[in-house]
Amino acid sequence: MDIYHIVRRPLVTEKGTHQAQQSHGETKHQPARGGSYAFEVHPQASKPMIKQAVEKIYGVKVQSVRTSNRKGKPRRVRFKKGTTSDWKKAVVVLKADHHIDLF
Repeated sequence: MDIYHIVRRPLVTEKGTHQAQQSHGETKHQPARGGSYAFEVHPQASKPMIKQAVEKIYGVKVQSVRTSNRKGKPRRVRFKKGTTSDWKKAVVVLKADHHIDLF
């Protein structure tokens, strides 16, 4: 799978822009970290694949990746019922001295 097929698009939301601007200093139990960025990714993409793709595409160092599978929402068009497609969301936390100029 190509790295440009793994990361489909960044998710630009109010919560996402707020989390991207937040960074945390080092504590006794946790190292310092930069902002968090959300992406829509391929459903079969694993965490190491997502980490590698974001590092190559944006030229940053990734500290951690969190993923969640999102269920499609029910929709109705005229007299037919259906659902939107299921998708996978990845939240990527960067190292303290890196950021992505998306927002």
